[in-house]
Amino acid sequence: MFGRRALIAALVLLFGAGGAQAGSEGRAHTFSPEGLAKVSDYIRSEVAAGTFPGAILLLQQHGKPVYYENFGVRDVATEISMSADTIFRLYSMSKPVTTVMAMMLVEEGKLSLDDPVAKYIPAFAKMKVGVETKAEDGKVALALEPLSRPVTIKDLMRHTAGLPYGYYGGGLVNKLYADAGLFDNKALTNAELVAKITALPLAEQPGTNWDYGHSTDVLGRIVEVISGKSLFGFEKERLLDPLGMTDTAYYVADPAKWPRVAEPMPQDRAISPMTQIRDPRKPLRWESGGGGLVGTVGDYARFSQMLLNGGSYAGRRYLKPETIALMASDHIGPETKIARDQNYYPGGSLRLRPRFRGAHLGAIRDIVAAWRISLGRRRRHLLLHRSRRRPVRDLHGADPLAARPDSAGAEDADLSGDGTVASRLRSPDGANGSARCAAR
Repeated sequence: MFGRRALIAALVLLFGAGGAQAGSEGRAHTFSPEGLAKVSDYIRSEVAAGTFPGAILLLQQHGKPVYYENFGVRDVATEISMSADTIFRLYSMSKPVTTVMAMMLVEEGKLSLDDPVAKYIPAFAKMKVGVETKAEDGKVALALEPLSRPVTIKDLMRHTAGLPYGYYGGGLVNKLYADAGLFDNKALTNAELVAKITALPLAEQPGTNWDYGHSTDVLGRIVEVISGKSLFGFEKERLLDPLGMTDTAYYVADPAKWPRVAEPMPQDRAISPMTQIRDPRKPLRWESGGGGLVGTVGDYARFSQMLLNGGSYAGRRYLKPETIALMASDHIGPETKIARDQNYYPGGSLRLRPRFRGAHLGAIRDIVAAWRISLGRRRRHLLLHRSRRRPVRDLHGADPLAARPDSAGAEDADLSGDGTVASRLRSPDGANGSARCAAR
């Protein structure tokens, strides 16, 4: 992967306290001051070493913040301190948001996981699969083969559509995607981007290989086709505004918010050898469902808590519990015979126990949804974990729940700029529990 140092990262860890046991062991999870001090010390040392400018660490348990700390600065050029209202590029943490929008349409009967993508984007019916062949003289050429079956919505959600990103993995098809400059076409709409994608071959036959790439961008376009709205317009109406995710968008439109944008170290602005990170202050037409959102720690904590709650938050339901359970299931298990490329993130490279592994619709897991993608030196993480309810202990400073209103209802997390917890994220269902959110 391009680059060696983590630069700006976002981490969301949610630990729930429903009736489900914590993994196969059924152990409850507690957090010690000593253990969290090690995490804080590590982040602090990385900031001091100049690895990245700053970080935010938020820990919630049973829907209540119990640990919060800011580290470093938003931008070494301005030296403005990191604070809860800092706006981060979310990159591939946009994918779960896009998938939730698509699953809303599934629940409404407007979309099916088994639908062919060509039903909504006809050009997909004419796509071919690129297969490398070697001539007697040793030269490698690309032959085009017909699809063995149509690409489906489920293929898009689990990254088995044969749509790579192109900046890793090698091979002639990846080179075609890299040379197409798909990441650099900020002036394109989702429809225009997908038109460029359909002019390229697939890297594999549908449903045969987990290949991380542009699938969720295509899914975002399908959301637009069905809803009749832009992806952002549909997200604002059905998810972002109701959840109170007021700082989440595809670019920062308000100049007053521009100083809140977190920036990488000056020398670390490359996502890949052919793509530099974009400036989220500049308007763009491309609403990338796979990696375009920006937002704050508090915004993403609300979204993550909604997932952990089984699809509801603050008395409002966004998805049914059975839909969340479906999203959280492993869809490329051994029984599917789906191969995994060398960059399969939830596998052995993370040294995760077996229950962490698998590919899920929108990167969500039933007991632990562990999702990770490293773009150059930027890392984004999402972890959801259900565990048994245990008493919450204050692990940092004064009692973080002291200012918490009565727990009969639910409120958004409101973190003040000085790092104190002003009001609390609470579990509206009374069953789900802990969220750890950190952005670096």
